[in-house]
Amino acid sequence: MGAGTEPDGSSTSDEEWERFLRESVESTADAPKEPSARARDVAQRLRAEPGAPQGWRTHTPARPKRRTGWYVAGLLAALVLLVVALAPGRVVDLFSGDDSDSPPLAAETARPTGAPPTGSAQRPTEDEPFRGSPAARWANGAAGITVPKAKAVGWMSEAEVERALARSRDFLVASGLDRGVLRGERPEKAIARINPLQEDIQGFLKTAFRAPSEKNDPLFLFSRFQPSRTRLVGDVVKTRGLLTYREGERGALQVTADVTFVYPTARADAGGDDRIVRTIVRRELVLSWSDPDKVNIEPGTFSILSYKYDMTNGGCGAPTGYFRPPYGTDHPEDATGSETDPYDRSAPVARGESSGDECKKATRS
Repeated sequence: MGAGTEPDGSSTSDEEWERFLRESVESTADAPKEPSARARDVAQRLRAEPGAPQGWRTHTPARPKRRTGWYVAGLLAALVLLVVALAPGRVVDLFSGDDSDSPPLAAETARPTGAPPTGSAQRPTEDEPFRGSPAARWANGAAGITVPKAKAVGWMSEAEVERALARSRDFLVASGLDRGVLRGERPEKAIARINPLQEDIQGFLKTAFRAPSEKNDPLFLFSRFQPSRTRLVGDVVKTRGLLTYREGERGALQVTADVTFVYPTARADAGGDDRIVRTIVRRELVLSWSDPDKVNIEPGTFSILSYKYDMTNGGCGAPTGYFRPPYGTDHPEDATGSETDPYDRSAPVARGESSGDECKKATRS
């Protein structure tokens, strides 16, 4: 067999043989190439995970989760805002504590629907005599007595009603906040505002200070402590309450005052007992500013139509004309009567001038 002869006997030219040898050494442009390592890796992953291929440097973000929690929180927040808008006073009372550093309560504009919440059991001190009491967040003195906006009523113009309301509050200040009166002095300024032509009240006043009794006790209208026995702690008396008004008989302006006073006290001569006792007094008075042309009344004064008061930690026994806070061995007698929450202003005052025989026990002070 000669060179250049195929097994089948076909012959190959020298030019074709030379081209074959050259291309075998240098390869051809369209000859298949061995795949790279990265290509082999991609092919292997595609075989293992069938589906659409993913780019080498691409990222498909995860489907966002439904934020159900945020929707619920938003709905609850909206409900809270609605409650605050409809009844801000109740919300404040509900979440308020008795910390003296907390913001003061909003002024009372209507009778509350329940008692304030029970706070901490912290004992009062000389520096913080209202600590542990709802009164810690009440206003001081006259600021705690809400006076409504005046409108013309009966025989009085709007300006006259406004003046009568201011004088009604002045009477409460003179009878329950004046420092001299609290130390046992005769309440001359307060008495001067009462109609001197109202015989029954004037007779009561003359008897009450001279010979206090169950029927004639100055404490029905005035707050007084005996300085030889009791001292007031600090310069602040806490108050909470309001005035309301309407037209009374013969066109008179009838003003109703419902105010609670909280007096922090201690024994004048400590004698080893430095305990602070808060005497709490709630008064309800109905005053009549009548037309002098129709009623026997001194112009610029009012007549007292009724008076009630409720008192805790003010002493028991025969009337003396002074509150007698229980100290030391005096304290047990305060537990003989029925229990009452002196800070609960949701019900009307029940006690009147002839019901002083029961000594009530305060559930808190």
